[in-house]
Amino acid sequence: MIQPVTTDLYAAKAPLEWAVIGNGILFTAQIPIGADGAVVDGGIEAQTRQTLDNLRHTLVCAGGDMQNLTQVLIYVTRREDLATVNRLYAEYVCAPYPNRAAIIVSGFAREEMLVEMVAYAAM
Repeated sequence: MIQPVTTDLYAAKAPLEWAVIGNGILFTAQIPIGADGAVVDGGIEAQTRQTLDNLRHTLVCAGGDMQNLTQVLIYVTRREDLATVNRLYAEYVCAPYPNRAAIIVSGFAREEMLVEMVAYAAM
């Protein structure tokens, strides 16, 4: 049985929850959308910050914080953006760091997106 996490994030039009908890593990995928549901402007830095803000918000709504993260999968469309993503990620996540992977993809469902993060956390 899964339990949805109630957040203040934009209500997705797709049939999904921003996060669910099952067996004490939080499962979430976060994208760089603001309160209006639009992908934020400003390139990889703005999009990464928004994605990390959405992730932190989701964890807090679930009763945790960034220290609860166990694994983060980072997807970007351009390899050269990883340095920026790493710099910003280090502002949000501290040691002991969760397990992590970075994957270069050809694109996302929303063409203007440059980054997406899938995360798991012990709750």
